[in-house]
Amino acid sequence: MVYIFLSVLLNASLFVVFKLFEKFKVNTFQAIVFNYFIAFFVAYFSSEVRFNIEKTPYEDWFLGASFLGVLFVTMFYILGLTAQKLGLSVVAVASKMSVIIPIIFGVIIYNEVLGIYKLIGIALALIAVYFTSLKEKQAFNTSHLYLPLILFLGSGILDTTLKYIEKVYVSKAETSIYLSSIFLIAGILGSISLAYLVIRKKTTITLRNVIGGIVLGVPNYYAMYYLLKALQTEGLESSTVFTINNVAIVLFSTILGLLLFKEKITLKNIFGIILAISSIVLITLSI
Repeated sequence: MVYIFLSVLLNASLFVVFKLFEKFKVNTFQAIVFNYFIAFFVAYFSSEVRFNIEKTPYEDWFLGASFLGVLFVTMFYILGLTAQKLGLSVVAVASKMSVIIPIIFGVIIYNEVLGIYKLIGIALALIAVYFTSLKEKQAFNTSHLYLPLILFLGSGILDTTLKYIEKVYVSKAETSIYLSSIFLIAGILGSISLAYLVIRKKTTITLRNVIGGIVLGVPNYYAMYYLLKALQTEGLESSTVFTINNVAIVLFSTILGLLLFKEKITLKNIFGIILAISSIVLITLSI
């Protein structure tokens, strides 16, 4: 449970970093691209197994890591598009409710058991994500409903693939090098897009954005690292880890927004927070 707590804490800190980007006028896309390379270097120097340009591409897990790198960049683009067209609350609901996909996969492939406490906890978690993420009434363009659907499926596939490759192909000693490969591929792909924008003179790289990438990259790596460590923990099923992780991130992010940024909170949000806490308690009892 310590690994889950650390993953949640670090993921919630990313929310604070993104909010600070607004204040300090950091270009989010540039910071994300630089963040991938920072995360790669942190993973590289943290790994017991060194990244070898000649050997690593031939590892059994490398093809899957490449797919995840592509998915990272693609989902970031879809996430940004969804936020622009439909709002952040829709992003939160679509991305976090996608936890149902790795849960179903875990039950079918890993024969994980869903007891009564866990079933009720998962149901409450999904409802909690919805209510906690609700914001003030806003215009909702139904012509873009395909975006949250893609985000839902993509986020679910990302979590499911991350766990599957880690479980089948990655040893505990290779956790950091596995993550470093994902971040490096995502960084390279992101750089291609960034280079295109720079060449077209649609953006300019600045030191502020590089610093933003550094600030984002370190907690981003460790959030992923501790999530994988939680998934590797004996006695913790993936359905338990993903559910607690996702609902707790929404819960902590909401609380941080309230305390640090004086964001408004509604009765529906409070109801969601209560459900989130209840779901975590029930799922913890099921362990």
